[in-house]
Amino acid sequence: MFQLFLIILAIVAAALLLLAIKVLVGKKFVHTHIDGNRHLNKRGIHCVQSMDRKMRKENPNRVKEREGK
Repeated sequence: MFQLFLIILAIVAAALLLLAIKVLVGKKFVHTHIDGNRHLNKRGIHCVQSMDRKMRKENPNRVKEREGK
């Protein structure tokens, strides 16, 4: 039982060591936010927060439906 625990511990330690080497030496992490993805932006797909902010802006060309009393 203890030998199995040591084997599993060695496998996990090796995986963490390889991951640490990849992080320290390898490329940058991929930017996973939607606005950072060039291909989605080309298709017009943006972050829902950005789209909501854009939609909430006051439109200067809108037609006023009601006049104030």
